[in-house]
Parts: sequence; C-alpha cells; structure tokens
Amino acid sequence: MHQLFHFPLQAYHSGLMDGDTKMVGNMAMLPLKTQFKGPAAKETKDSDIIEEAIYYFKANVFFKNYEIKNEADRTLIYVTLYISECLKKLQKCSSRGQGEKEMYTLGITNFPIPGEPGFPLNAMYAKPSNKQEEETMRAYLQQIRQETGLRLCDRVFDPQTDKPSKWWVCFVKKQFMNKSLSAPGQ
Repeated sequence: MHQLFHFPLQAYHSGLMDGDTKMVGNMAMLPLKTQFKGPAAKETKDSDIIEEAIYYFKANVFFKNYEIKNEADRTLIYVTLYISECLKKLQKCSSRGQGEKEMYTLGITNFPIPGEPGFPLNAMYAKPSNKQEEETMRAYLQQIRQETGLRLCDRVFDPQTDKPSKWWVCFVKKQFMNKSLSAPGQ
C-alpha cells in the first residue's frame, strides 16, 4: 500500500535567519515581499518567511512539538498558526472574492500579541520591552497577516471552480503544536 504523504521525522525550520536580522521581542523581524505598509524591510530574494511557512505548512502542521532553533522559527510558528486561522475562514467562502474580503478583515481585526492575555504562546515569546517595540511588533504581525491572507487566496481557491481546494481545507482540523491563535469555538 502506498503512503499518500511522506512526513519528515522532524519539523522544518526557517532558513532565513542571519546576523543582520532585526528583532522585535525575541522574534525575527524578517523582510517581506509585500505591498502592505509596515515595518518589515522589502525582501529582494525569491522567498520570504511567509512563502517558507506556506511551503512547509502541510508537513509542519502535524507536529505537536516544535523545537525553536532560532528567532526566525518564532516568526515561522506565528505564520503557521495564522495560516490555520485563515483556512478556518476560507473553507466557508463560496468564492475567491469573498475569501479576499474575509482575509482583509481577519488581517486587520484586533489580535493579541506576545505578552497579552489572549496570545497562545506567551511562554515561548518575549513581550515587547516598551511601547515603541509593542507598536512595531503589532504593525509587523499585521503586515504578515495581511500578506499571508492574500497569498493563501492564490493557493487555496481553485481557478476553475472559484471554490476552496479540498487539498487545503482538509488541514482545517489540524492544530500545529496543539495551539490556535483564536479562542476555542471561533
């Protein structure tokens, strides 16, 4: 019998950390390929942390434990968890247009950041050390959220049917690290 998926024995980690990487809290503030305004530097390489997270999502989402090897992994974890939130919304959309509206709303809706009560991974993330860092972190995460939602619409919606692809929606019930960015039942 053939296995449908081949899973690595360990999760994928970010390969984007280098000596020049800026930090916000203990999370890497990596460059992004995006038109959305925010504090991230413009990425000039082919890939960025969002592309990396989407690419590794289907393998990483199965891991209940994830060893953080560097600060870029914290950014990867956040994007991975956010992809799960996006998929919960996108599975209910009847068209790409509706999906893009949902992603826009989800991207800008008030969300907890490290150090705040609703953030699910406060044990692994440092809270911002001052008001300025807090504003930078919130703006960076919002920039990530907006760009991730837009890119997922490109991947998730079947151009033929304009409906969400079952090859993405089938991951809705999986929880990376048994965590969710939304409160239970949302």
